Amino acid sequence: MGVMNPTEAVLDEKAIVAAAEKALADIAAIREEVAKVIFGQERVVENTLLAVLSGGHALLVGVPGLAKTKLVTTLGTVLGLDSNRIQFTPDLMPSDILGSEVMDSDENGRRSFRFVKGPIFAQLLMADEINRASPRTQSALLQSMQEYHITVAGQRFDLPAPFHVLATQNPLEQEGTYPLPEAQLDRFLLQVDVLYPDLAAERQILLGTTGIAEARPRSVIDSTRLQEIQMLIRQMPVSDKVVDAILSLVRSARPGHGNADTDRHVAWGPGPRAGQSLMLTARARALYEGRLAPSLDDVYALAEPVLEHRMALNFAARAEGMSVRDVIAGLVKQARG
Repeated sequence: MGVMNPTEAVLDEKAIVAAAEKALADIAAIREEVAKVIFGQERVVENTLLAVLSGGHALLVGVPGLAKTKLVTTLGTVLGLDSNRIQFTPDLMPSDILGSEVMDSDENGRRSFRFVKGPIFAQLLMADEINRASPRTQSALLQSMQEYHITVAGQRFDLPAPFHVLATQNPLEQEGTYPLPEAQLDRFLLQVDVLYPDLAAERQILLGTTGIAEARPRSVIDSTRLQEIQMLIRQMPVSDKVVDAILSLVRSARPGHGNADTDRHVAWGPGPRAGQSLMLTARARALYEGRLAPSLDDVYALAEPVLEHRMALNFAARAEGMSVRDVIAGLVKQARG
């Protein structure tokens, strides 16, 4: 293995800084365009965008009417992505998502099968109320979310690049739903909790969405530029202090790893994918906020959306009325010292 010339290393560093400064301008334009349509909900918009900028998928959890669908549609337009929406229902079949084979006949009467692509063949897929579909249909998303391709009748079909799934879930209504298995939850980079808007934002919603003219988003970048930003995020430097903080936080959330509160309250904790998610999204958050390297604050700010869906409380903790958020907040408080 050859030794890198110091001049080459400096040039690479300069190139990364120049690319980051260009990305900062693009991200600022994206934020400005989304804000024309989505009022308030800055944290929701930020976390959803961070998931996409990091190249991953996001699970949006909130009651109906909080603009989850509108946010996904807006992001598809602003980021220049080809997008589709699937409304999940109990009778939805895997072929309704992936596509199916149909029989064709040519002019000579010869018959052959042709694959008709389903709505999953999009760069941005909105899986609306994903927990309403049966486990069989939910599992049809698993391979695509992890491997970025599907297999039908033994034949592989690659999905468009980039490929992102933004799924929604109603946390209140549990009748006729199928909770997502842990393996599928782990494939979501972030869980984004969508809460009610504050008073000022709700006033803006009333005034801005009930008139004749309604704001329409425009495309700011395209899919090629998005992939360039995603690659840049993976090249951003991360200090040893930040890496150690990520490892410490993720490991402290696992029972049997030396944290007394976790041992008392947590049934199972996050795996290594949680640390990978924190590494990527911390870099993306730094860029989102105009910085060229992530800090400890980025790690702690993203602890909840990264860890919440990767942990489960034991019976004793649930009986005490605790939530996973409470446990994560305690772990972050301990980490901050």
